[in-house]
Amino acid sequence: MRQTLIAGNWKMNLTVSETEEFFKNFKFRKKENVELLLCPPFTDIPITRFFLERTSVKWGAQDVYPSPKGAFTGEISPSMLKDLGCTYVICGHSERRQILGESDEFVAKKVQAALKEGLTPILCVGETLEEREAEKTKKRIGEEIGAAFSLLKKEEIEKIVIAYEPIWAIGSGRAATAEDAEKISSFIRHTVKEAAGKKAAESVRILYGGSVNADNIADFLKEKDIDGGLIGGASLKPESFLAIYKNA
Repeated sequence: MRQTLIAGNWKMNLTVSETEEFFKNFKFRKKENVELLLCPPFTDIPITRFFLERTSVKWGAQDVYPSPKGAFTGEISPSMLKDLGCTYVICGHSERRQILGESDEFVAKKVQAALKEGLTPILCVGETLEEREAEKTKKRIGEEIGAAFSLLKKEEIEKIVIAYEPIWAIGSGRAATAEDAEKISSFIRHTVKEAAGKKAAESVRILYGGSVNADNIADFLKEKDIDGGLIGGASLKPESFLAIYKNA
């Protein structure tokens, strides 16, 4: 049975002092078979570690550079994240793909580099509104997943998490229906099976992201191929994030 994963992506929010305030109000009570993860900005990872390292809550990063070291000004390597106690890293979020021009091939290298360092990559995939209306959702997601899988061995594919985030739903307040999200999640699981076999398809966790909140998380998790949520804005306040966790 795949363990539910509720992952918070703070994006470019919360200073160190604001993060301290967040954790003063973070009244966490562990649930069985639900894993909780926070991915703060790089500057907040040390203070996040301080508050979480004696709990079962995991912490990770929002991005990584696909090289162990070198002249890459402003970038962070997989080993640097591992040294900070990170266990997960988000790769290929749509905001980085769209705003910063990250290609499928570049994202694939990040996934590969994260796995090599023992980090669990959360590979983000999703379609724009234009692609959705042109019925190109599966084609686009297939390209994103295919690029990543092309660099991985079958046993490596089993270790990743895939987050389906329809770009038109991120931060819009407009979530996909649970049925729509399940349809794409089922396609993703089939794609994993085609690439790496039944064992990988049964192991890989698939998250839904895009305007997830405490009121709709249970609807998504009722679907057989959705194993959790990648939460944006609702993860910035401890009460709203923990309400999602409680309802998962």
